[in-house]
Amino acid sequence: MICALLAGCAQFPDEHPAQWEDQPSLEAQAGPEPSIEGQSPPPPSGSPRPQEPQQPVGCTDPDPAVVATCLAPVGAIAVLPDGQSALVAERSTGRILQVQPNAEPVEIAQVPVDAAGGGITGLALSPSYHEDELIYAYVTTPQDNRIVRIAPGDRPKPVLTGIPRGPSGNSGALLDDGTGALLVATGNAGDPAAAANPGSLAGKVLRIDGFGNPAPGNPDRNSPVIASGLTDPTGLCGTPALGSFWVTDRGDEQNALYRVQLGQPLGEPAWSWPDQPGVAGCAADPSTVVVALQDAAALYLLHTAPDGTFTGQPSKVLEDTYGRFSTATLASDGLVWLGTANKAGGDPGPSDDRVLRLQPPGGGAAGKD
Repeated sequence: MICALLAGCAQFPDEHPAQWEDQPSLEAQAGPEPSIEGQSPPPPSGSPRPQEPQQPVGCTDPDPAVVATCLAPVGAIAVLPDGQSALVAERSTGRILQVQPNAEPVEIAQVPVDAAGGGITGLALSPSYHEDELIYAYVTTPQDNRIVRIAPGDRPKPVLTGIPRGPSGNSGALLDDGTGALLVATGNAGDPAAAANPGSLAGKVLRIDGFGNPAPGNPDRNSPVIASGLTDPTGLCGTPALGSFWVTDRGDEQNALYRVQLGQPLGEPAWSWPDQPGVAGCAADPSTVVVALQDAAALYLLHTAPDGTFTGQPSKVLEDTYGRFSTATLASDGLVWLGTANKAGGDPGPSDDRVLRLQPPGGGAAGKD
């Protein structure tokens, strides 16, 4: 499970849960150290200390967690069914690349974007990807925010257009909900009133079919809207088999994690960050939600119960290890894929920006199901 990915880290006490079970102690709990695919376990006590790890030289990065280097800031990642490769969107350039370990990235599409407004911030495989090999992207154009569909060797085709675009609040996210529909998180385009307006697509969680229409089973069969009230969403994640979903959002006064339930209002955040560490993408399995923090340059782990409450203690991990995390997603084999955005306001190294793939200790798998 993800919770085995990184354990034993210190708490981060500034955040406020909506629901939290009393714990006997909030001290860090002992647990396995994080492991990275291909990395050997630490030597026994008393063994000679290993040499310091090699540093990147240009675009060559010896870190075994690194899958791809020298990218523009990463806007979104969609892991392919084999779990060994992924599609990566560069937020500002509109390029979508296929990456895998020990291979050069291959550009498979170029999507026209307005980089100043938002660029590409969401990416998802078609619910029937095994058959059609379609991918979907959430992009900002000079006129609007929209969802486009990309077929192999073809130009991007608009699927859902007219999502309001504004001076802020243009980020969005996509996720296959496991029932043949796509979940879409949209920003409020800088207008909180639009997020509260049921007639606007701004500041919403939408559920659509592959053609941009309201998906079967929506509370209002004539509307794609299933929840309202977002400001600048940065990630969608969940466990489709359990119908459990989460969305991260950068609000005006706080960053937040909301639980998404079909036809129910978002309500109060399940977790909030008043210090606004720049929540980005998220990855989730049935017991853990991992939130990428961009400005705080760390990952934040929350442990969940089946009813959506939190258990145990939260932990802040990989702080200042890879810099500004911009997105996160969970592969079917339990590996967590991460992207960075160090070239966008950070302190980039020679191999930034990067795509990473982390493995839980012992090679266990959590998976989407």
